[in-house]
Amino acid sequence: MIAGKTVVYTSGTFDMLHANHIKMIEYARSLGDILIVGVNTDELVESYKSQPIIPFDERIALVKALKYPDIVIPQHSLNHADKVKKLNFDVFVVGDDWAGKYDYLKEQGVDVVYFPYGAGISSTNLKQRIYERYEKLQQEANSHFPNDADTGK
Repeated sequence: MIAGKTVVYTSGTFDMLHANHIKMIEYARSLGDILIVGVNTDELVESYKSQPIIPFDERIALVKALKYPDIVIPQHSLNHADKVKKLNFDVFVVGDDWAGKYDYLKEQGVDVVYFPYGAGISSTNLKQRIYERYEKLQQEANSHFPNDADTGK
């Protein structure tokens, strides 16, 4: 708490920004007076999953453009113990795909909320749908020419 105001921190990769990201950030905003959003750096993301599609500079710019955050910062680590001390946040909100991972923050007096992300939309699902659509388009394009067609080359 800072000056009697509840500080909420949420964070994520926010790759291929989508409706579930917005819902979580909007929900986090509703829990306090000051919302700080951490955006995972490319280096951090690559330490636990594949490289983001959208580069860090673009992802952080997109989150800064949203109306909900008061402050948007780079996030270099998934360990938030030091951030609690530095940012004095009271509430931490993260997607429920991380359920249990941040329970250690409760020992520091932080309320931890695992936001139910909902089915259907995720950056991983979006990437898969794009890949599948690309594969289908490629097959359709290739079916226009028989394998033995003379294309003049």
